Amino acid sequence: MRKMRKKIAGMIPEYSLFPLILALLFNTAVYNGARLIAGGWYHYNMESSLDRLIPFWPPAVLVYLGCYLFWAVNYIIIARQGKREVYQFFKGDFLSRIICLICFLSLPTTNIRPFVEAEGIWNQAVLWLYSVDAADNLFPSIHCLVSWLCYIGIRGRKSVSVWYRGFSCVMALLVCASTLFTKQHVLVDVIGGVLLAELCFYLGKRNEDTGIYGQIMDKISKRLCVKEGRV
Repeated sequence: MRKMRKKIAGMIPEYSLFPLILALLFNTAVYNGARLIAGGWYHYNMESSLDRLIPFWPPAVLVYLGCYLFWAVNYIIIARQGKREVYQFFKGDFLSRIICLICFLSLPTTNIRPFVEAEGIWNQAVLWLYSVDAADNLFPSIHCLVSWLCYIGIRGRKSVSVWYRGFSCVMALLVCASTLFTKQHVLVDVIGGVLLAELCFYLGKRNEDTGIYGQIMDKISKRLCVKEGRV
């Protein structure tokens, strides 16, 4: 157990550990909580005529599902920055989920999914995706929100290689496209997710002081260190 903790500590600073865990837990709570609360409410379909021109392309599910690895890698890279930068980023990340929850409850949305033949590996993957992820909690798209945060969280960071920053931008755009090609989202969901990411990232970095969020993270980190005998 100690060896595992040392490996984690070598990869992720102590001050970043709880913000990372909180981000994962809060994201899950918002997504599932909104579905639990508003599941039976009337849901609006915001599909436009432009959305109907976008073809259904099952292979895009590879990017849609594979982006979870992209998220994990980039959030760890972001978590390895200085404490102030880490707290600013995750403060914005936390704020984005609060806004998502408000949107999911005040404007429940859905869309019409295409009929998919049960033939071929990509069709099977899409059918599985549809079976585990209901057509709700669409605006804004959390897939697009998190993917864009993964990019802007390292955008302009000289400590991250230029090629990987470029890759992250391309990957984020591909994820946004995959949400449309798999018919998981519509254009307004994608735009909303990207704009929300930019807004919350800006608000997180707006002040030099990390505010109440930083104070709470510091207290929790110190208590965890005391319990483990490191302070």
